[in-house]
Amino acid sequence: MGEPKFKRILLKLSGEALQGDKGYGISPLVLEGVAEEIKEVHDMGVEVAVVIGAGNIFRGVAGSAHGMDRSAADYMGMLATVINSLALQDSLESIGLPTRVQSAISMSQVAEPYIRRKAVRHLEKGRVVIFGAGTGNPYFTTDTAASLRAMEIHADIILKATKVDGVYDADPMKVKDAKKFDHLTYTEVLHRDLKVMDATAISLCRDNNLPIMVFNMTKRGNIRRVMTGELVGTVVTK
Repeated sequence: MGEPKFKRILLKLSGEALQGDKGYGISPLVLEGVAEEIKEVHDMGVEVAVVIGAGNIFRGVAGSAHGMDRSAADYMGMLATVINSLALQDSLESIGLPTRVQSAISMSQVAEPYIRRKAVRHLEKGRVVIFGAGTGNPYFTTDTAASLRAMEIHADIILKATKVDGVYDADPMKVKDAKKFDHLTYTEVLHRDLKVMDATAISLCRDNNLPIMVFNMTKRGNIRRVMTGELVGTVVTK
């Protein structure tokens, strides 16, 4: 199989990715598939951290758009990410992967508090670490949380899991001749307003030279292919 190209990765999953065809909530079958994908790369010796969104349960921006206070809506979204994190933890541990959930909002009965040095130690010991509750602050997305945590733990790359096989100049689901990019710079992503991650997350990655790989999570084995150096999506670098 060869040596993995990256030693430590941060996998960014959207909440919608966990709902499968259900349209809402968490699909046990999808969870099982994600857990098996993570185990594949973990067995290669790769240290894996995860950040999950909450769009399958509650999205703060959507709540505020309907008149809810933005801070209150965002805190609700953060709590929803912890629900997703606990679900993934259960699925990972059911296949033998030791896993820790660390929350940016204190809830000691269900998750550890986020402590950077402790997270790094878990990774060094071969545990998967799932970061819940975003950054712990309203007005910041889980994309920004993923960028921040990736830099704090010194990850080699962010793997942004999507339902399409990379970044396009238009929505490939709607535009037949949409062009796919193999490589982009952070500046191109910002100037073209490409929906890779939000602008704050992209700027953080640019300022710290942290590469991003956008790939199709629904295709089995893609994370492993990334680890072996295959170009399976779009790479965003300096």
